[in-house]
Amino acid sequence: MKADEIARYLQDNPKFFDEYADLLAQLYIPHPHGGRAISITERQILTLREKAKQLEGKLGELIRFGEENDVIGEKVHRLAVGLAGAHDFDAARRALLTHLTEDFAVPHVAFRLWNVATGSGEEFGEVTEQTRIFAAGMNHPFCGANAGFEASAWFGEAGSQVRSVALVALRREAETIGLLALGSEDVQRFYPEMGTLYLGHIGELASAALLRNLE
Repeated sequence: MKADEIARYLQDNPKFFDEYADLLAQLYIPHPHGGRAISITERQILTLREKAKQLEGKLGELIRFGEENDVIGEKVHRLAVGLAGAHDFDAARRALLTHLTEDFAVPHVAFRLWNVATGSGEEFGEVTEQTRIFAAGMNHPFCGANAGFEASAWFGEAGSQVRSVALVALRREAETIGLLALGSEDVQRFYPEMGTLYLGHIGELASAALLRNLE
């Protein structure tokens, strides 16, 4: 018989060791962390301990993630309150930039709008068709290395030093009307595998507040 057949037989016949109880006392298997032989019971205890350690590590990881999400959630809430209290476009712009740079500690923040009521300021500056198409095609925020994005120029002189970016589309229902750009000199600040749930929420909040005070 093959090893997997033996394993399957024992799984299908749980009463096997009831009938051959003496066999348990005669079976010894290698210690997982040493050369000596141990009983099946001792091996089971070691296996359970290893599983308990793994579960303890997973639980600690989940708790850590939960605490981090609580902190981010509080920051998003404060941003939402700030945007809700803005009574004109300039106030909404200041609230967005201030919360992202100070509360979220993002070194560089900028955004551009198009296909909306025009206003004064760099937020209404020219944006290439390529960037507009890129923003319209985003199904979720982009996070990763700064691969020469036009948005990096929106950071001014610091743009050449930005190594990682997060780009969030600003939308009016299904229509893309802008792009929010976050930048950092740290190449690991925004990376492709990071979660984008809260970035998406921030984009929705920013879109609603800016549009409300424009239109």
